Amino acid sequence: MIIENDKNCSWINDLTPRTNIKSIESNEDCEYLVIGAGYTGLSAAKKLRELHTNQKIIIVDAHFAGEGASSRNSGYLVDTTLNDGFTSNKELDNYKKKADIYKLGIETVKKFIKEYQVDCDWNECGKYFASSKVEDKKTLENFSVTLSKLGFEHNLLSNKELKERLGTNFYNIALHTKGGILLHPGKLVRAMIDTLPENINLYENSPLLNWEKNKDTVICKFKNASIKTKKIIFATNGFLKSLGIKSNYNFPITLTASMTRSLSDEEFKLLGEPKEWGVLPVRPMGATIRMTKDRRILIRNTAEVHNPYQMSKSELTKRSLKQKIGIKKRFPELPDDIIQSSWSGIVSRTRNSSQIFEKIDDNIFVAGCYNGSGIGVGTLFGEQIAIKASNENTKEIETIEARDKPTWLPPDPILSLGVRARLIYERFRAKSEI
Repeated sequence: MIIENDKNCSWINDLTPRTNIKSIESNEDCEYLVIGAGYTGLSAAKKLRELHTNQKIIIVDAHFAGEGASSRNSGYLVDTTLNDGFTSNKELDNYKKKADIYKLGIETVKKFIKEYQVDCDWNECGKYFASSKVEDKKTLENFSVTLSKLGFEHNLLSNKELKERLGTNFYNIALHTKGGILLHPGKLVRAMIDTLPENINLYENSPLLNWEKNKDTVICKFKNASIKTKKIIFATNGFLKSLGIKSNYNFPITLTASMTRSLSDEEFKLLGEPKEWGVLPVRPMGATIRMTKDRRILIRNTAEVHNPYQMSKSELTKRSLKQKIGIKKRFPELPDDIIQSSWSGIVSRTRNSSQIFEKIDDNIFVAGCYNGSGIGVGTLFGEQIAIKASNENTKEIETIEARDKPTWLPPDPILSLGVRARLIYERFRAKSEI
């Protein structure tokens, strides 16, 4: 099945279209095969080339490299997340393990950006966890205690301060963390593609139809060819389950987002000319919203169980209307027709918000399921799973493997029904925040 992503993602449309795109047309053999060319797969392929200069490395993507979730997210490189549920010392310890992984992810992306002088609108402005509900102050105060125990610099803000910083009266309480980074996800992943070593074979528009292990070889079949490889790394994130990888430990969720055109000088002045900012919701199904460097407003306020391979134009339009309502609630002074584009994307989740990183057979490795934190963690996991597949070890791998492992999920239809019920419940709790 060809994955048909909508072609109206602002981040992708900001980029110059790539040329010389190749699909796999003839049978090949290789030492290492990477499935998926997003942050994880590209990072893995690059590290494999560093470790194995004379071996054949192939990376394959079902769509265009970097144009899946890697370009379709909201552009947050996170240091902390709020909705993890931490009340005891044991849970605090688990949260610290997760935060350690986020820190390593930020460092990995920083290192790449510095090495290749990447321009991806990098802004170390932090992020806000914000709510219009004053009663959410208690949640943020509890979160503040956790962050203080772990040494994260942060501060609580009220409505007046938020109005000055964000240009909207909508939010009444927020917690700002200083370690978060905002960036242009499309520019970052495009740089990863552009700096991929020339002697790595990249094939695109080549969906993996099926795969099997035969003794010491993994055989992958595509529409017009097959690849035999000695070792394989699956880096398909939201599509792991559809390939039968750790299928009882992860599930895909479809998100949709919209972005406005750039605000005019007059519109920008109406909002108080705020600096670039990013808001994440206190309640899980609330809206994620950003003011970008070039005065565009991005909003993401839907999450659902949906066919991960395609969202029709009419379905996307319905969700875009919800995003228009979300923008107007926050910025009533802006015109009704300000949204320029809307798009869908896939995030991969686990039951306990942990990530997948493991060797599942002698020559089969997998990294993915970032629970919405894929920019840094995905880049880190790609690099480290390549090292693990090379039978080597690092302190980073030890940190990753110290985390809680993903917990078991029931099979469908029980899983889908349960996820849908949970999303409905969280959507109801966060209805004022959408």
